[in-house]
Amino acid sequence: MNRINDTITAISTANGAGGIGVIRISGEEAVIIADRIFQSISGKKVADMKGYTAAYGYIYDNGEKIDEVVLTVFRRPHSYTGEDVVEISCHGGLFVTKQVLRTVIRHGGIPAQAGEFTQRAFLNGKMDLSEAEAVMDIISAKGKTEARTALACREGNISREIFKINDLLVHCASHLSAWADYPEEDIPEVDSAVLKENLIKAKSLIENLLKNYDAGMIIRNGIDTAIVGKPNVGKSTLMNQLSGYEKSIVTDIPGTTRDVIEETVVLGDVTLNLSDTAGLRDTDNIVEKMGVEKARQKLNTSSLVLAVFDSTQELDSEDLQLLDSIKDFPSVAVINKTDETSILDTEIIAEKIRNIVYISAKTGDGIDELVRKIEQLTGTAEFDPSVATLTNERQRSCAVKALEALNEAVSSVDMGFTLDATTVSIEDAIQNILEITGERASEVVVHNVFKNFCVGK
Repeated sequence: MNRINDTITAISTANGAGGIGVIRISGEEAVIIADRIFQSISGKKVADMKGYTAAYGYIYDNGEKIDEVVLTVFRRPHSYTGEDVVEISCHGGLFVTKQVLRTVIRHGGIPAQAGEFTQRAFLNGKMDLSEAEAVMDIISAKGKTEARTALACREGNISREIFKINDLLVHCASHLSAWADYPEEDIPEVDSAVLKENLIKAKSLIENLLKNYDAGMIIRNGIDTAIVGKPNVGKSTLMNQLSGYEKSIVTDIPGTTRDVIEETVVLGDVTLNLSDTAGLRDTDNIVEKMGVEKARQKLNTSSLVLAVFDSTQELDSEDLQLLDSIKDFPSVAVINKTDETSILDTEIIAEKIRNIVYISAKTGDGIDELVRKIEQLTGTAEFDPSVATLTNERQRSCAVKALEALNEAVSSVDMGFTLDATTVSIEDAIQNILEITGERASEVVVHNVFKNFCVGK
């Protein structure tokens, strides 16, 4: 159902008690509805207010005073959605904000759907699809680098890169089409070498977009990380040190942790989805055995392994078995208890795992080095948040398809195929690259982008 002519409204602040709550109204009747329910102290009508101005007054519903508010007007097209927008800042209680929202709805507002304000901004040309996706990334950012990356995308760094690629490809396609369709005109013949050079430039730009994708996704979504090792090597103490509070129970009794304890923590520029697992050992205790099995399952599904070893103990068969099981995983060997006398032979560990860090989980010594090692291992240490970076699988899929089409175009030039075949591949690449910004995206794609937004944004 087409809702573009409806005037929509929603609470745009978080659903909880706070200092203020903001109710947003957007659409042709936003100002009219506001005038029905708002009375300013000065007596000035909302219809007479200029854009980017505010007024202090009260919200009324059928003569009853609802709340004391500040009302702000944004005139189209200079607003977030490109439409007339009114924002009502009321007191932030759950009851009060809902009362104001219900008053707006009773006087003509239609409840907004998830992401509908941003979708209207996209439809009205205020932002493209990649910039719209960045809005949600800014809201959900958990760390500084993730927030900076999302803000750079919102400001159009992906779009600028897409336009650069598109200009190259459109130039190629236009020359090919003109030369093929108008042979009677004095159009220069297509130079295969120049054509191939431009196609390779476009390919390189797309490859650069894809290059940072994995590191960007780690920064955005975090990396599943398993803390593994024998009982009592300090896994739970490390978990608590990284979490910043006592998430896992710590005792001197081996086998205390019998389930997988999970926590998300931000370390430096990377988010770790941590799992503290049961100590890996053979046991006859049925409950502990179930915990060990869960630990092995978590180990096999993790993208990063922190293997903890006790520096005060010599390696035994269980340690060696662990080393063999993780040698092909992205791993860091964490040598714990460096605040005590060490007898551990780390040369054997170094033969299996390249990345070794020495820490005291008890005192926190060495944790900074562990963070640096994780950043190096995950590729986030060199990540530049200002560089254009694809931020989700939809964008990546479009870029991969465009790259495949360009590979076909280059191959057709190399193999001496007719230029018609090259043109088809270039146009396919243009279609896919422009889907990233939404210029050629279907309604289904657009709907899927906005369906995961929060209501009010």
